[in-house]
Amino acid sequence: MTPSPSPGSPPPAVPDAPDEPTTRAEPSESVESVDTVDSLVLHATDNGVSWLTLNRPDAMNAVTWDQRERLIGRLADASADPDVRAVVLTATGKGFCAGADLRGAPATGERVAGDVARMIRGGAQRLITAVLDCEKPVIAAVNGTAAGLGAHLALACDLVLAAESARFIEVFVRRGLVPDGGGAYLLPRLIGPQRAKELLFFGDALSAAEAERLGLVNRVVPDGELAKTAREWAERLAAGPTRALALTKQLVNAALDSDRDTAFAAEATAQEINMTTADAQEGVASFVARRRPTFRGR
Repeated sequence: MTPSPSPGSPPPAVPDAPDEPTTRAEPSESVESVDTVDSLVLHATDNGVSWLTLNRPDAMNAVTWDQRERLIGRLADASADPDVRAVVLTATGKGFCAGADLRGAPATGERVAGDVARMIRGGAQRLITAVLDCEKPVIAAVNGTAAGLGAHLALACDLVLAAESARFIEVFVRRGLVPDGGGAYLLPRLIGPQRAKELLFFGDALSAAEAERLGLVNRVVPDGELAKTAREWAERLAAGPTRALALTKQLVNAALDSDRDTAFAAEATAQEINMTTADAQEGVASFVARRRPTFRGR
């Protein structure tokens, strides 16, 4: 639970946030903005790619309760929409996401034992789960500082692109807090327990280059090339066999929690399911005909 200021105070500042401006990764088309929440989570679909852009730059894109619910809903929509075949998650301004801003949460009565655990399960964990369980590949285009829950939001994505000026901060220890939003689950699986403990125990800011070296980031690109690279990667995924990618994502995400027999059984079942899809049949037919396949996400 990344801390936030009391109501009426200025937006929270991320400790040691970078001074230099960072770029925004977004589609060139205009985005829809219907109501207040939509203006804070910009959305556009282009060439089979759903672009989700956090848009609270003055607050370093700290996620409000309403934004969280909108992100969860948009990710669920992407899973269900056959015309969406990949997702890009990014942000405006100098920060990717400073964590959770709880000031907009619904009012509750007097706190009782168990309230914090319920809040975490129903809030940060639901958001991270929505990314992990999205049936389309999700790319994080990290345009600036990703701190606390914001770092975990990026690391839950299937692929992570980072601008050179981006940074990752496990800020919880600086506030005397236990990491939430899946941090203690995600980090050891990405970089091993020793490296994960180093980041979680010290809370030092990690540069994009260091994050790439550790294996937290797939690729670091110049700030001005983040949008272009994110688009290229997303459109490659959108042109792929969508259901096969969804099943592959499920297999990889479950692999580290499974024994060999369970993993092999899941693999065989996934292949059985996938062979009923039109894309799998097209893939086999194109191989026999020695031509490039044309996948339609079906």
